[in-house]
Amino acid sequence: MIAIATTAEEQLIPGNPSYGEITAEIARPLERKPGRSWWIAITITSSLLALGAGLIIYTIMTGIGTWGLNRTVGWGWAITNFVFWIGIGHAGTLISAILLLFRQRWRTSIARAAEAMTIFAVMCAGLFPLIHMGRPWLLFWFFPYPNSRGSLWVNFRSPLMWDMFAISTYLIVSLLFWYVGLIPDFATLRDRTRGFKRRVYGFLSLGWDGSSRTWQRHERACMMLAGLAAPLVVSVHTIVSFDFATSVIPGWHTTIFPPYFVAGAVFSGFAMVSTLLIITRKVFALERYITGRHLENMAKVLLTTGMIVGCAYGTEFFVAWYSGNAYERFTFLNRAFGPYAPFYWMMVFCNVIVPQIFWFKWARRTVPVIFVASIFVNIGMWLERFNIVVTSLHRDYLPSSWSYYTPTMVEVGIFAGTMGLFFTCYLLFVRVAPVIAFHEAKHTVSEQMAGHEVGSHG
Repeated sequence: MIAIATTAEEQLIPGNPSYGEITAEIARPLERKPGRSWWIAITITSSLLALGAGLIIYTIMTGIGTWGLNRTVGWGWAITNFVFWIGIGHAGTLISAILLLFRQRWRTSIARAAEAMTIFAVMCAGLFPLIHMGRPWLLFWFFPYPNSRGSLWVNFRSPLMWDMFAISTYLIVSLLFWYVGLIPDFATLRDRTRGFKRRVYGFLSLGWDGSSRTWQRHERACMMLAGLAAPLVVSVHTIVSFDFATSVIPGWHTTIFPPYFVAGAVFSGFAMVSTLLIITRKVFALERYITGRHLENMAKVLLTTGMIVGCAYGTEFFVAWYSGNAYERFTFLNRAFGPYAPFYWMMVFCNVIVPQIFWFKWARRTVPVIFVASIFVNIGMWLERFNIVVTSLHRDYLPSSWSYYTPTMVEVGIFAGTMGLFFTCYLLFVRVAPVIAFHEAKHTVSEQMAGHEVGSHG
C-alpha cells in the first residue's frame, strides 16, 4: 500500500518552498514537451470523442429510433447521462466558490482542476438536450425573444425550459470564475515564455501588471463571482430534479428530490475530482502541493455526502411504505427485487457501503484506497441516475404496457464519446494552464511561515 506522507504540523504545502520553487514546479508540466503517456491518453480520448461525434450525427440523420427506447421507457441513457454529467459539474463550483467564501485554505491546490472539470462536464451534459431536440439547429427556439413566430412561445412552466436557463447561467458564471482566477497565472506564464506562447499568454492575461490595485480588484471580482456561483450549486441541480419531481409518475413525484439531487451531485463531483487529482498528482509529481491533508479532507466529504445519499435512499422506501400508495410501494419494491435489481444493489454498494471505509483514518490517508473508492462512487452515481429514470418507467400502471429497456450500441457509443470529450478537454487543459494557482500556493506558504514565526516567538 502507498500511504500518504504527512508532516508533524499537517501543512498544506510542506517544506515551505520559496516563491521561485513554487512557480518552477507548478509550471514544469507546461514548459516541457508532453511524454509518451500523454500522447497515448490523448489518442484514446480523442478517438472516443470522434466515435461519439459520428454517432451523434448518425442519430440526428436517422432518428431516435437508433436508441433502445420504447413506448414505455421514453427516457433512457440520454437523460441518465445528462443528469450524471450535471452532477459531476457541481464539485468545481462547490470547491472554488463556497470554500473560497468560507476562507478554507485547503481548496488552494484542488480548486483549479475542479473549476476546469465543471466546465467540461457541463459541456458534456449540454449535448444530450441538443440531441433530444432532433433538430439542434433550431436551438434558438428555446430563447424567449421578440420574434415573427407570433403565437409560438416558450413554456415557462416547463422544468425543461428552466433547465436551459439554469445550465446556461451556470456555465457562463463558471467560465468567468475560472478565467478570472487564471489571469494572474497567465501573466506569470507570459513572463516565462517566448515567441508565440508569450503573445498568447499576454493576450489572455489582459495586461496584468501585478500592482496592488490590480490585486485588490482581482480579489474583489473573485469574491463577487463566488457569491454569484455559490447559489447555483443548489439551484441548478434542484431545477434538474424538477424534471422528475413535478411529474405524477410513481418514484419521481416526491419532494425529497431537490436536496437529494444536490447531495448526490456534490457526492459524484467530489469523487471525480478525487480521481482526476490523484492521477494528476502522480503524473506531474505534485505531491508537495496536493498533499495528504487535501485528499483526506475530500475523503471526509465523500463520507459525509455518501451518508446523506444513503439516508435519502432509506427515506424513499419509508415514504413509499408510509404513504399507503400501492403504486409507490410497487415501484420501490420493483427497483430492489425486479428485473433491474442487480443494478440497484450495486448502486447501494458503491454509494453507501464503499464510503464507510473512510471512517478509518488509515483509509483516508492511503492513495489507492481513495482512488478505488472514488471510481466506485462514480459508477454508483451513474447507476443511481439509471435506476431513477428506467426503473420508474419500464413497468407502467397496466401490465400490458410493461417492457424492458436495453441500450443500443449507439447509445453506449455516444456516452463513450462524452467521456472522450471530457478527458480530451482535461488533457489539453493541463498542457496550457497551471493545474494549481501560482498566487494561491504562494499565499498559503506565506501564511504557514507567518504562523510558524508567531508560534516560535510565542
